[in-house]
Amino acid sequence: MSEIDTSRLLSEMRAMAAVVRGSSMSSEPTELPGDFAALIKQSIDHANAAQKAAAGLAKSYELEEANVNLAEVMISMQKANVAFQAMVQVRNKLVSAYQEIMSMQV
Repeated sequence: MSEIDTSRLLSEMRAMAAVVRGSSMSSEPTELPGDFAALIKQSIDHANAAQKAAAGLAKSYELEEANVNLAEVMISMQKANVAFQAMVQVRNKLVSAYQEIMSMQV
């Protein structure tokens, strides 16, 4: 079994914390600030990629590949779960906002 690279894990956690604070440290180009649809699509794609990566690691672990350990599998599954739960919360807030707007009298 391989060891978990703690420095890589720590840098990923710092990057996620920076994204939560709103100051992304990634070098990826971002969309225009007003392009809400692109931001939602990017978030959905990120959650989907995290779920696919977790499923791939889980399958590799089940096939007993030497370079995959249980800790990596569990961490990737938790990352995918957090990304999915965040998307569910965003969806719930959007539905709530839509319902509130629709109930307003003009």
